[in-house]
Amino acid sequence: MRFGIVILPQFDWPEAARYWRGAEQLGFDHAWTYDHLSWRSLAGERWHATIPTLTAAAMVTGRIGLGTFVASPNYRHPVPFAKDVATLDQISGGRLVLGLGSGGTGFDSVVLGQEPLTARQRFDRFEEFAEGLDVLLRGEEGASEPDAAGGISFAGEHFAAAGARMVGAPPQHPRTPFLMAANGPRSMRLATRLGQGWVTTGPDGVVGEEWWQGVAALGARLDAQLAADGVDPAGFGRSLSLDSGGQFALESVGAFEDSVGRARELGFTDVMVHWPRPEGIYAGSESVLEEAASRLAALR
Repeated sequence: MRFGIVILPQFDWPEAARYWRGAEQLGFDHAWTYDHLSWRSLAGERWHATIPTLTAAAMVTGRIGLGTFVASPNYRHPVPFAKDVATLDQISGGRLVLGLGSGGTGFDSVVLGQEPLTARQRFDRFEEFAEGLDVLLRGEEGASEPDAAGGISFAGEHFAAAGARMVGAPPQHPRTPFLMAANGPRSMRLATRLGQGWVTTGPDGVVGEEWWQGVAALGARLDAQLAADGVDPAGFGRSLSLDSGGQFALESVGAFEDSVGRARELGFTDVMVHWPRPEGIYAGSESVLEEAASRLAALR
């Protein structure tokens, strides 16, 4: 099993550097930050941009994987975002994993003045967004149908590109890997088609045992989709956010170990927890984080 830590983008640089360095020093395999312009109960607090934060993190670390948890089309277009992602992946030495999701219905979904979308519309837009990124991040040489000038062009209902140019050969081949957030049938199909892994926060609106039962059901749904699409499950990662079922996994070392064990039994290859905050959501002690991290080798 691999272990990830989520570091919310709330700290000014250079103070923030200690968290990213710390994640690597504590032995985590990957570190993530949210891709939002602001987020829920923390909307009135400091909140930095995602790509600059991860770029700075790449400069102060050397081993740990880095990722978006998760990027959506709520306020992004695939062409400039692909350029940012490709540049970040090059700066990090090919350590980036691009977490992708359809986007929620909160602040980010209307901040540009757009009308709210239905669930179906959000998925349709996300599918175009992910397909565009898939083409763009392969670079001009990897494009299956480059335009006459050698650029990348496509047109859809929500997004279009006309002769887009990338930064050259991607540092990871054929492109930066996608970790796809998916719970429903359509998003599961997209995940197995375009993704190199799946990430879930489990079913919404439930906690405790009911949440774990829902996570198991989602895993079974993924199994069925992988089989239907002929995708080898051994090469397809499964990631679970442990802090989504009504309990903060780092409230104690025992709670962390129990959650990891249950995730392993359900076939997850990766788990993620949040760096403890002083108060509010994900509040906890860094001493618990450090003790839990000391157990990672044994838990793998």
